[in-house]
Amino acid sequence: MDRIRAYIKPSQSSEERKLVQKIDFFILTFCCLSYFCNYLDRSNLTNAYVSGMSEDLGFKGNQLTQINTIFTCGYIVGQIPSNLALYYIRPRIFFPSMMTVWAALTMITSSAHKPEHIMAIRFFQGIAESTTFVGTHYILGSWYTAEELGKRSGIFTASGLAGTMFGGFIQSGIQKSLHHKAGLTGWRWLFIIDGLITIPVALYGFLLFPNTPSTTTAPYLSAAERALAVSRVPEVKKRAPLSLAFVKRVLSSFYLYAFVILWIIAGETESFSSNSLLALYMKAHPTKKYTIAQLNNYPTGVPAVGIVSTLFWATLTDILGGKRYLVGYWIGITGIVTSALILALFESTETVFAAYYWAGSVYACQATFFAWANDALRYEEDMLRAVVVAAMNMGSNVFNAWWSIVFYSADFAPRFTRGMWAMIGCSIALAVWTTVLLFWTVRVERKQAVRGDDSSTSGIAERGLRRDDSIADKDEIVTDRV
Repeated sequence: MDRIRAYIKPSQSSEERKLVQKIDFFILTFCCLSYFCNYLDRSNLTNAYVSGMSEDLGFKGNQLTQINTIFTCGYIVGQIPSNLALYYIRPRIFFPSMMTVWAALTMITSSAHKPEHIMAIRFFQGIAESTTFVGTHYILGSWYTAEELGKRSGIFTASGLAGTMFGGFIQSGIQKSLHHKAGLTGWRWLFIIDGLITIPVALYGFLLFPNTPSTTTAPYLSAAERALAVSRVPEVKKRAPLSLAFVKRVLSSFYLYAFVILWIIAGETESFSSNSLLALYMKAHPTKKYTIAQLNNYPTGVPAVGIVSTLFWATLTDILGGKRYLVGYWIGITGIVTSALILALFESTETVFAAYYWAGSVYACQATFFAWANDALRYEEDMLRAVVVAAMNMGSNVFNAWWSIVFYSADFAPRFTRGMWAMIGCSIALAVWTTVLLFWTVRVERKQAVRGDDSSTSGIAERGLRRDDSIADKDEIVTDRV
């Protein structure tokens, strides 16, 4: 209870509370709306597919899966360059510009006349959309303390899941009200409206996004608040130039491999949800026929569970002093049980629905694992943190590019037997690697403590394992930072 009370009412000065409220409003609102639009577009490709696009454009075999793979290839290409670009282009300019590009490409999708057109569009859309997820996690790690980061990462991730959830409802509404209006089918109107929704958010970012603490010129932050923002987080080490020496430092850092492997495995446990398996299962059901409204609305339960799970675990791991690793064990259990249920009880539609809904809880790993990386790299070179965060998502998407074709191809519906066994394997691997990474980070932090390194005061995994850390000690650390 002491931890919960300290989390709800942290020992902050009135000035710091006011600052946190401001950056919550201006950073989180833009980032969450951006990610909402980002995921709205991604999920609506499947919504359009089950709402008439597959028949109108003559989709065959696994062409939908191929389009998703091509999008992923573009997404991979943009990961690290987009995060490095933040050192040369102000985030206030870079993020909204990329939003404008993907909004335009989304609206262009409405004019496609065959699957190959969408394949070309989605590659470039993947490049533009790659800026949002990893870039935001870098920005959040630049503004928030370790005690604040998990919940903010959770809120950000939940906004993307909300985009997935509302996408189905939006398609259902468009199908009823705009289908065949102005000579356009409902799925074409879906892409037009998606693009139009994104433009005002981009304009908001151009005007009010505050960049980073050391570069902000936001008019709503006073000089004293800017200084406080810089003092709240570890001093950023001088940016190293892009050089062969820097590349060698990155490639020799175990942080890179540790967290990239973590997110590769965790990313594939999300495949039940990210590949819209429930919607494809319903469309290909051997005995039941679902209406377009049902095909769009019933799968929204999956991201709804993801939102609740993400906010729960992100907040809980903050309260528990940064025990982000707990989510790895939860996902391991979830993946094994839900896959086994689908394999063993496939004839029971209720069981399959329940298993897919439960599997939506694995989305919690997005917020917590990227917060874990930001925690661990908080006192390392800032550009290294940017590269590691980007490389995590890039590594995961390198696997996503072929994983969905091998295990979750649209023509494998409704059973996805191969994918169920892949999920079980990934879940076991995630539990094992989480344990390896946990003990490695604890070992590093203990070595830092022996050397008298100041960074030992922020040892998230170490504090998570120590039973004798008191709330008073935690409050003292926060006060010292301010």
